[in-house]
Amino acid sequence: MHTSTTPPGSARPDRGSGMPRWLPRAMLLALWMVTAFGLALWLFIRLQSLIMLLLISLFLALALEPAVNWLHRRRWPRGPATGAVMFLVAALTVVFLSLLGSMLFSQVVAFVSEVPTMVRAALDWVNTTFDTSYSPTTLLNELSSASGLVEQYASGIANNVWGAGTTVLALLFNALTIALFTFYLCADGPRFRRVICSVLPPRTQREVLRAWEIAVSKTGGYLYSRALLALVCAGAHYVVLVVLDVPFAFALALWIGVLSQFIPTVGTYVGGAVPVLVALLEGPWPAVWVLVFVIVYQQFENYLLQPRITARTLDMHPAVAFGSVLAGVAILGAPGALLALPMGASLQAFLGTYIRRYEVAEHPLLSEAEEGGKPVPDEDGNGDDDGGGDGLPPGARGRDERREA
Repeated sequence: MHTSTTPPGSARPDRGSGMPRWLPRAMLLALWMVTAFGLALWLFIRLQSLIMLLLISLFLALALEPAVNWLHRRRWPRGPATGAVMFLVAALTVVFLSLLGSMLFSQVVAFVSEVPTMVRAALDWVNTTFDTSYSPTTLLNELSSASGLVEQYASGIANNVWGAGTTVLALLFNALTIALFTFYLCADGPRFRRVICSVLPPRTQREVLRAWEIAVSKTGGYLYSRALLALVCAGAHYVVLVVLDVPFAFALALWIGVLSQFIPTVGTYVGGAVPVLVALLEGPWPAVWVLVFVIVYQQFENYLLQPRITARTLDMHPAVAFGSVLAGVAILGAPGALLALPMGASLQAFLGTYIRRYEVAEHPLLSEAEEGGKPVPDEDGNGDDDGGGDGLPPGARGRDERREA
């Protein structure tokens, strides 16, 4: 028989004064969570460049998949179809860069050939203005006396050339990595999606596949609509540049066509600066006419051409598109400018699928916004919503009167 050792009338020991049983487990769980978060952050920092390459590859794979699917429906295997589409895109990119490179090289050569004439004209102006007697020979002797500075500049240029070569090799490696990931993500797209869905429940599988379908549609539509707009823009500017007899008309038109479509709102003006400067070498009036056409075409594209082409592919307000690009640049840098618009359009379409919308009650503010500041007359013709002039929605007065009764 068990007997209690506690004397009668004495208080039992306070169990609440000790450590709760759940506290060590909670501390251990918090320690594991902090460790896991730190490890994940360390891995993200170390693999940031690889994650960026994967995001760019995923964007390109989503953009190329509609064309690959089109070839696959015509009995092309997915591997050769992906290779053919990527080869076509690479060929167009090489042609674009080669045309711009040839234009830049020709402009540099033309500028170097004009340097002696510019130097003579500058010396004549200095001698006339300041009553000096400088000559090209004297200037050359003074420049040659600064041989130490020339050697320092030469060594600096050599170092810059070495750094530029290293940068080119890094860019080439990144381009090959992106091409490899893009090929596998696009060629093995159905298998990749099947692997992802195999670890998800059926309801989640449908949602993931629906989101993927929206992303493919928006990204591919964005790329193809922008390519069509770039083609139209380049053709229109090429005709104007040829009429004004501006040199390198085809390369300049291709430059402004591509840049204006992949940088929203301000891309036309940024791309149009180069044709204006090149036209300025031919005289002030050709530059003025090019600038006028750039501005007029931007308005024509914004209000007539672009809404009809991108109505089903990238239905975003220009201000929202421009803000998305700024946000993408702030988050991901230069690649964010390329990824911002299709990601924003995909998110907008995905949210629009699941967000429930309600009918908006009539109100004078809404009527003024829709009718340009004039209230919409109702059945009584007095411009209010319920005939009483109090601005209440239709039927609100009747509900208030019934509640008072």
